[in-house]
Amino acid sequence: MRMERALSDVNGYVLAGGKSSRMGRDKALLELAGKPLVQLAVEKLRQVCAQVFVLGGRSELAGYAPLVRDLHEGCGPLGGIEAALEHSANEWNLFMAVDMPFLPAGFLAGWVRSVTARESARVAMFTVDGRVQPALCLLHKEITHYVRGALERGEFKLLPVLEGAANEMAGRHGAGFDKVFLNTPWDGDAELVDGVAVGWTPTEAEREVRHLWFANLNTPAEFNAAEAFGGALEME
Repeated sequence: MRMERALSDVNGYVLAGGKSSRMGRDKALLELAGKPLVQLAVEKLRQVCAQVFVLGGRSELAGYAPLVRDLHEGCGPLGGIEAALEHSANEWNLFMAVDMPFLPAGFLAGWVRSVTARESARVAMFTVDGRVQPALCLLHKEITHYVRGALERGEFKLLPVLEGAANEMAGRHGAGFDKVFLNTPWDGDAELVDGVAVGWTPTEAEREVRHLWFANLNTPAEFNAAEAFGGALEME
C-alpha cells in the first residue's frame, strides 16, 4: 500500500540496466525473502514517489513497473539517468540501484523532503564510510541538458558528470556549489540526515541492519550473506 508520505511531485526510477557481471546472473531477478530485488526496489520507491519506473531494456522487468529504455545504449547508469530525466515530467527524480534492498523507505522519504525544500539544490547523494554513493541520488530535471551533453562528449562516469552539472548550475544561479550539490555524510544514525531529524523512526529490525542500508549486493557472497537478514526487509 502506498503510504501517505509518497511525494506526487517526485518520480522514482530503479537502475536495473547493469550487466551484473560480478554476480554472474541478472541480479534484478534474484529473490531475497521470496521477492526479486527489482520488486523490492519498486515497492520501496512507491512508498516515497507517486510514479515509479524501471530503467533497463529487458522485457521481463516490465512486469514490475513501466520500463524506460536508454536513449544511448552502453553508457552505464548515466545512460539510464539521461533517459529518465528526458522522460520525467517532474522537477525532482529519485534514482536507486536495484541491489539496495535494506534502505528503509521512511529514511528515503525524509531525505527527499529535506532536499526538495532547499531552493538551490539540484543534485543530492550520500557519502558513507568515506565513499560517495552516486547510484542513490536525487536529481533536478534542470540538469538534463548537461547529462545529455556529457554523454555526447563520451563522458560516462556518474560522479564527475553530476559534479560538473552541479557546478554549472551553481554558476547559473549564483549559488555556492555546496548549496547546489548536497553530498550528505551519513554516520549510521538511523534517524538523522545531515544532523536533521527525518521525521521517521525505524523499527528494531531496521536498526539492527543499518550497516546494510547502503550496501550493494554485487557478488554471490554478498547476496548469500544478506539472506540471513531477510526478515528485516519491508514487505508489502
